[in-house]
Amino acid sequence: MANAPFLPSVQAAYNKGNWSYQFNFAVTGGGGKCKFDEGVGSFESVIGAVAQKLIGTSQMLNQQLAPLGASVPNVTGYDVDAFMKGEQYYFGFQLGAARKLTENLSVYGGLRLLVGLGTYEARMNNIRVMNGDQRMTLPDYFKGINDGLTNAKATLTANGKLIQNGIQQYVTGYMAAGMTQEQAMATPEVQNLVQQGQTVAAAGQRLQAVSEQLTESAEKMAPYSNGINLKSDQTGWGIAPVIGVDYKLGNFNFAAKYEFKTRMRMKNNSDLEQSTIEATDKYVDGTEVPEDSPALLTLGAEWSVVPTVRVSAGYHLYFDKDAHWYQHSERELKGNSMEYLAGVEWDITDKLQVSTGGQLTRYQLSDSYMNDMSFVVNSWTFGLGLGYQLNKTVKLNAAYFQTNYSDYNMDTPAKEMTSLGIGIPAGHSKFTRTNRVIGVGCELTF
Repeated sequence: MANAPFLPSVQAAYNKGNWSYQFNFAVTGGGGKCKFDEGVGSFESVIGAVAQKLIGTSQMLNQQLAPLGASVPNVTGYDVDAFMKGEQYYFGFQLGAARKLTENLSVYGGLRLLVGLGTYEARMNNIRVMNGDQRMTLPDYFKGINDGLTNAKATLTANGKLIQNGIQQYVTGYMAAGMTQEQAMATPEVQNLVQQGQTVAAAGQRLQAVSEQLTESAEKMAPYSNGINLKSDQTGWGIAPVIGVDYKLGNFNFAAKYEFKTRMRMKNNSDLEQSTIEATDKYVDGTEVPEDSPALLTLGAEWSVVPTVRVSAGYHLYFDKDAHWYQHSERELKGNSMEYLAGVEWDITDKLQVSTGGQLTRYQLSDSYMNDMSFVVNSWTFGLGLGYQLNKTVKLNAAYFQTNYSDYNMDTPAKEMTSLGIGIPAGHSKFTRTNRVIGVGCELTF
């Protein structure tokens, strides 16, 4: 759940003659806190994959060790204490000036400073494998594996000695009866014991190989023994120009604005010196994460049907494909994002105004673009507004809008993690969200 209890914005303009000098401050991106009390799948999936491998390993070993009277802990699942929270704000400070060229035509130019702030905290502690109802830490589990293999090796060593003693006794007895050592070794009884010895030796070699593989696995999984603890603050800034034009024609008003791409690099100040899983690569201390704000083209038109009623329409085009995001995720989009807007304003009286409007947002998404740390889905929004002119100087505004999001369903393919010697199995993910906003504002005219 994301919370944004208070998002301020300030717009100011000073008009003199044909000039208008303007300032704007707003949260142009991010703008909320999000907390996952049970963690997120991209972090925990590795732990689940480790557990799946250990389940198969314990079953295989117990089948091999049962004839030797030995066993290892039987893994049936895993347990972990997980938590994730984050907040991100992009503060925009914009200065510009508009010039009225003719009675109908005006132009605008300005600069926007974008300051990005983000804080992320993640934890996966107390990682345990389940042995029935018993919970075992990874070190305890591998100790149980080692104890089982040690017992099996001791049994094989003892069996080997018994076989060698049996062979020696047969050979000694046959040689006392007049056979040569070569003839004694060729007897069925001795040959049977030799074959048993070879079987025991081969079993010992297999156990030794398994022991070495498990030792290597234990070393690879050692970083997970103490879990994952992450806290990172990200900061960055960028500057980009903004240009606009406005044209009036009778009862119609047309406008266009272009915001250039803002180059942003968010630098990590983190307690994570080295990443152990791919999901934490983005938060390693000292690294810079590309998070450009894409260029935006805005088109709008308004029609004054009668002096008290106005109808408007708009179009937004975000040039996402030209931005640079982390791991070039913009390349995974099928195209740029678009928004379609429409609204109506009605001056009921000289003091009271009501309005309503809607917005349709469409993204060109792909499965490879989506992830549980940051995602978008198609949506439609409706809103209601109320304005009251308290006096010549003060106007009060209030509004409510709600965004309804579509579901995005996708199948996640299997993924091999060679560094850990494990594979994350294929799965299914569903992305959606909800959003409701109440806004209040005050207009001051001097």
